[in-house]
Amino acid sequence: MTIQPENFRTLTEWTRFLGEVEIPVLRKTANDLTALRTLESSPSARDAALIIRRDPLMTVKLLRHLQQHKHKRQQQEIMQVEQALIMLGVENALNQVATEPLVEHLLQSRSAALLHLLQLIHRAHTASGYAFEWAVRLHDTRFEEIRAAALLHDITEMLLRCFVPDKMLEIDKLQQQDKALRSTAAQKTVLGFSIQDLQTTLIKTWGLPELLIMLMDKEQAAHPRVRNVVLAVNLARHSAQSWDDAALPDDYTAISELLRITPAEVKTLVHTHG
Repeated sequence: MTIQPENFRTLTEWTRFLGEVEIPVLRKTANDLTALRTLESSPSARDAALIIRRDPLMTVKLLRHLQQHKHKRQQQEIMQVEQALIMLGVENALNQVATEPLVEHLLQSRSAALLHLLQLIHRAHTASGYAFEWAVRLHDTRFEEIRAAALLHDITEMLLRCFVPDKMLEIDKLQQQDKALRSTAAQKTVLGFSIQDLQTTLIKTWGLPELLIMLMDKEQAAHPRVRNVVLAVNLARHSAQSWDDAALPDDYTAISELLRITPAEVKTLVHTHG
């Protein structure tokens, strides 16, 4: 019997499904990895990582695979793509972590859903860039982990946009019709739960590193590292449509407090990044 995820209404059903299903990846990721293996008989972890970490779906797929095949001697938690490849062995990782199904195949008849997903992935890249730059500026030695957390911050929404695109578009429509409607309320109306609740359950079930879980937890936003990630994600979201978004002045003020510079300097900094 074919599983119909659009009928799921509980966190348990979704957690089980996403724990076993093949996570889709972007066509460009699959093509670039194929080209890399064609050009290099033994690709380096660095070259493969440069391709994989551009795709949050492939990134989390690799990290999930690592946790499922973790050696007993592995004591340090790993959340960097290059480290994961080294731990697994680059050839083994590229052989075992399938570059399929393709996102574009799953959503081939749903162009609007594909566009929303690609926009979300683009925002994730933008957020990860901000978070990385700010971490370096603050001399935070965990800058790579902070970048990964910003990249994967909305990973569960990305997965839902792959597997239940119509429901996600329904959520978008509800919020467009009622600007005051909170996202969690719209999600519970359509899905039966909030995406954040599913993500919290999912990443713990996958056994992802505790640091990653902490960095993606908005409830811990008082922590400077978490605040870095949250502010980067907010800025990427608010600036996605326009640099005239009404929420941006508050973003600049909050970022200025994190970086200990003026809001005007923040504005210059982020526009230079863009």
